[in-house]
Amino acid sequence: MNSTAMTIEPLKGFGDLKFGQTIEKTVKEFGEAEQVEQIDEEDFDSVVMHYWEKGVSIFFEGISKSVISCFETDNTEATLFGKAVFEMDKNAIIKLMKSNGYKEYELELEEGENRLTFEDGMIDFFFQNEELIAVSWGVLVNKQGEIEHL
Repeated sequence: MNSTAMTIEPLKGFGDLKFGQTIEKTVKEFGEAEQVEQIDEEDFDSVVMHYWEKGVSIFFEGISKSVISCFETDNTEATLFGKAVFEMDKNAIIKLMKSNGYKEYELELEEGENRLTFEDGMIDFFFQNEELIAVSWGVLVNKQGEIEHL
């Protein structure tokens, strides 16, 4: 996998994979997932494709058309704004996000885990014992599989 494949891009995608693209295009570009999970909710369906070996889960939403709505990674090679994000602590991530235009953040302490959220970038950083363990970022997708803009 090339280095751009693990580039976290808030509100855009993950390397060559972009928010709003279909499952078919994703499989063609990223390969078959090791596990596929179907989540059926009352008025919304989601599909989660887990690429365990790559350390990536890709979430698809939409009824008319199912498209990428969210990524989650624990791949230590992932980069954010050119920096190795899994080598950074909370303060360094806050500084990096602020220097790239994401000013407002929230820090939530949950049992055994802390979550740093930048709502305007729709991105969450999950920490355990001060160590970054996962990054999750996405966009809002409507039932038609179209990206909703904030």
